Amino acid sequence: MAVAFDEMNGPSGDIRPAYQELSRWLKETPPDALEYRRQEAELLFRRIGITFAVYGDAEATERLIPFDVIPRIMSGKEWTILEKGLKQRVRALNMFCATSITAARCCAPISSLTI
Repeated sequence: MAVAFDEMNGPSGDIRPAYQELSRWLKETPPDALEYRRQEAELLFRRIGITFAVYGDAEATERLIPFDVIPRIMSGKEWTILEKGLKQRVRALNMFCATSITAARCCAPISSLTI
């Protein structure tokens, strides 16, 4: 059976360096304080509209974007790797969009083009 990845703890069970301070804070923070913060965040998300609806769902009610009050923390090394991948994907999406717009203009009737 697959084991879930634990962001805070390494394979040996030691706290990862990037999580040392958060781990200390979590040990000092009462569970009811965390629950209060979670409820506060949920209320704020609903108030400002950070929600989505599943169309076609019988209920189709607004749902909150899934979130966790415990942050994911990355080391500088991890961020560098992620940043490279994100930049690559943004470049690819921009190129795709530019190609699609150009193709749409090439195929559009002359009367619909604006200058």
